[in-house]
Amino acid sequence: MPNRLLALCCLMVSSLSLSACQTPPHAPVHIAGIAWQPDNATANPKGTWDRLGAHTLLVQWTTVSGSAFIAGCGGAPVPVLPDWQRIAQEPWAQDVILGLAGKFDEAEARNSLDSLIAQSRCLAAQPTPLHVVGWYFPVEVDPTWQDASKLGPLLAQLPRPLWISAYDSANLGPAELGNFLATWLPADVGVFFQDGVGVYAREPRVALDYVNALEKRLGKARLRLIAEAFRPQIGGGFRAATPAELTAQLANYGGRDVYLFDGPHYVSDETVEVLRASLQLP
Repeated sequence: MPNRLLALCCLMVSSLSLSACQTPPHAPVHIAGIAWQPDNATANPKGTWDRLGAHTLLVQWTTVSGSAFIAGCGGAPVPVLPDWQRIAQEPWAQDVILGLAGKFDEAEARNSLDSLIAQSRCLAAQPTPLHVVGWYFPVEVDPTWQDASKLGPLLAQLPRPLWISAYDSANLGPAELGNFLATWLPADVGVFFQDGVGVYAREPRVALDYVNALEKRLGKARLRLIAEAFRPQIGGGFRAATPAELTAQLANYGGRDVYLFDGPHYVSDETVEVLRASLQLP
């Protein structure tokens, strides 16, 4: 998730053009949840993502590079702590997969596994008002990480259900990514697969090939799909995907449980309403 990062066209076109955006997928799209990458700008996330069907919130991290969104496990509290009590009452956060300790810099995170695991254990033990149904360890994995296998045994120290995320920046292929993960990832750890559409790594139909291959290799219960709701921005950084871009992307994923990355930064209330119409969501 763009920590590899780290307007609405259908509203502005004619009704004839809008109807072209409304071609339904072969199977209904199911937006199961949204992801949230907490930062100072989104410390108080609000939205209407439940109108897309989202009921699960994936929080990418609760401490990152010395900034703490939950106090008590090291790091300096952010200027405004999230209102976890209010978030727990939101319809799009009925269930929460709570991210633990991470770092903005991917290479630094991969070289700090022991300390991040220790901090994550502390965070997982902190009481919150959230209905936590799982945990997420936010050190992202791809096949270019030559020492990824050392993560496997360390994950035994974290509570279950546990999730990580994976992507294929080198475009090695679906089978290769599945084999890479299967060689070292504990069998009781699930994977959020990042579709790569937001960074123009691949088209949605190719992302679906990855999903099919990973489901076959790891099992359907262990795989969930992240749809990247952003696109590269001219001059650097990222912008929100337009509703037309998101519609074309999501229409490929009918029948899958999809998580949008991420809601607070990239999926506005206006985008929600256009997606509801274009994807013919209930």
